[in-house]
Amino acid sequence: MKPFITILILLISLITQAQTTIFGTVTDVNKQPILGANVYLKGTYDGASTLADGSFSFTTSNVGQHSLVISFVSFETFIITKEVVALQDLKIVLKDDVNTLDAVVLSAGTFAAGDNSKISVLKPLDVVTTASALGDFVGALQTLPGTTTVSEDGRLFVRGGDAEETQIFIDGIRVFTPYAPTTNNIPTRGRYSPFLFDGITFSTGGYSAEYGQALSSVLELNTINQPDQEKTDIGIMSVGASLGNTQIWGKNSLSVNASYINLSPYLQVFDDRNDWKKPFETFSGEAVFRHKTDNGLLKLYGAFDTSDFSLNQEDINLEDGLPLTLNNKNFYFNGSYNHVLNSNWTLASGFSYTYAKGKINILDSKIQSTENSVHAKIKLKHHISNRFKLNFGAEQFATQFSEDYNDPIINNVTYGYNNNLSAAYTEADIFFSKNLALKAGFRAEYSALFDKATLSPRASLAYKTGSKSQLSLAYGNFFQQPNSAILKFNQNLEAQQAQHYILNYQFNADGKIFRAETYYKKYSDLVKYDTDFTTFETNFNNSGSGYAKGLDLFFRDNKSIKNIDYWISYSLLDTKRDYKNFPTAAQPNFANTHNLSVVGKYWVDSWKSQVGFSYNFASGRSYTDSNLIGFLNQKTKAYNSLSVNWAYLLSPQKILYFSVNNALGFTNVNGYQYSDTPNINGQFNRRALRPAADQFFFVGFFWTISEKGTDNQLDNL
Repeated sequence: MKPFITILILLISLITQAQTTIFGTVTDVNKQPILGANVYLKGTYDGASTLADGSFSFTTSNVGQHSLVISFVSFETFIITKEVVALQDLKIVLKDDVNTLDAVVLSAGTFAAGDNSKISVLKPLDVVTTASALGDFVGALQTLPGTTTVSEDGRLFVRGGDAEETQIFIDGIRVFTPYAPTTNNIPTRGRYSPFLFDGITFSTGGYSAEYGQALSSVLELNTINQPDQEKTDIGIMSVGASLGNTQIWGKNSLSVNASYINLSPYLQVFDDRNDWKKPFETFSGEAVFRHKTDNGLLKLYGAFDTSDFSLNQEDINLEDGLPLTLNNKNFYFNGSYNHVLNSNWTLASGFSYTYAKGKINILDSKIQSTENSVHAKIKLKHHISNRFKLNFGAEQFATQFSEDYNDPIINNVTYGYNNNLSAAYTEADIFFSKNLALKAGFRAEYSALFDKATLSPRASLAYKTGSKSQLSLAYGNFFQQPNSAILKFNQNLEAQQAQHYILNYQFNADGKIFRAETYYKKYSDLVKYDTDFTTFETNFNNSGSGYAKGLDLFFRDNKSIKNIDYWISYSLLDTKRDYKNFPTAAQPNFANTHNLSVVGKYWVDSWKSQVGFSYNFASGRSYTDSNLIGFLNQKTKAYNSLSVNWAYLLSPQKILYFSVNNALGFTNVNGYQYSDTPNINGQFNRRALRPAADQFFFVGFFWTISEKGTDNQLDNL
């Protein structure tokens, strides 16, 4: 018996000696103890949770080198690897997790729209449910601050910049011809269907070094990565029809969409100031193919459209009007591939090709243009840590443009240009904490056409001032080459330049968002010329300059009042520029000093309907009164438009949709055209320039056929 007791005591002694106590404390960066942190030896069941004072202690029989893991919600996981006997009296400091939803967001100058963004200003559904948008993503964005109301044009004018200063990208790849062709006082529309996109990023300034060749703004559209169901979409509208289908098999999916628009039925019912010989008609088709690999995603996107029309436009100097015929064909292909190389590296690459052919007959002149453009891009992202991410890439742009001109005096002239632009960029995202972050980088470009290189530094800083608010600063230098109307006649120029300075405040609560942003933009090296229209006889130079400064306000609330969602946008703009054929610096005629948009939507359960409205106000735009001394010396009256819509849910998959633009019939004037010669009183006669149609009525029936149906009302729009 005595030997047995001796052996038992010896075994207990050995076991006790093999136990090691691991202990220490866990605090945050402010030296405050963390209660409830999980502390354990990796690969074992040995561990404990921290107490109120941040302390922890537990024993283990493991020996040798092991990893001790300390984790807690909203903090970065901390791992320390040492000999077990050395894991004593530890002082662990956990850092904030910068990937949490309440972390600071680099958002100066940027509006995010999509379900995947941390702070979403617009939702994808807003594109088709905003009354004034008429299903066009550009129309929905024109209700945001920073945009200018130019109702007769239809493109995006941002913060005192011309529409050509905004570039559009699909899946990060450049779109060279994003708008359908049109003529004076007839607004254009975006070429691409909103139904194929699930995210929009709209930067009104200070955007990333990844993007170039845009003096004012960048709009990025992201196609749907993977559809969640097979379905067929049918649309029957007052001005045409559309048909879409999505198929899924294995790791592949294909979405196609086709539409036909003809304004002939509309023009037979409603008067128009133009004498249409052939009303506007267009056919378009789009397709997106997706293939998911083990670590990546391949997307192929293609879009084709053809449109034509013929009309006599009212002209004060031509008794019979100005005859114009337009025919346009456009093809766009976009391929992109994203691949996760490993836990720290991701690769993204893409390629786009654009073919655009246009024919315009004006009076006795015939103009035919052809454009072939290519964009190739590759970028890498290195995830060094949660707090430091490095992005860098390179891209190539190539454009071949040619134009044939023919009239009774000049039999035939062919001219154009070849443009090649190489670019590279690098940019770092640095999160000092979840309250402070910095994005900084630069972009370098080389133009073979101008034989000149440019360097563009960019920086954005964000600081979280509270649990729901933050301040942001942004600076950037931006270059853009002149457009085709200039380069086709003269290539001995330089890139135009703009500098952006932005201060942003943002408050984001549950269902509410408020943004206030002030900015200053300085233009230099703008192209000037000395003729009314660019020709071979025109003299060009880069002596132009200008500025734009202002304040943008935005508020959206979808929680305070049951079933009501609304937002309010206001922009104050002060801008002048001396460019093109301006004799002096002046506020350009596309700029409004004040812009206001109010959008409201109300879901009525008893009606199974959503009713909405959009009100737009813009102060008068400048024009030159030929009977007075000076340039751009007068302003039009203010612009007003109230648009209303009604979407009636026949069933979860069938919707009847009505909308009326400018429902109250406001008479809006964009400017005036003056006669070339004075009348007998020595005065120049004038006529008001107004949009082709003051009101637009739209009726549509949309039917989604799918096995799963829809989970939320109106989601099948």
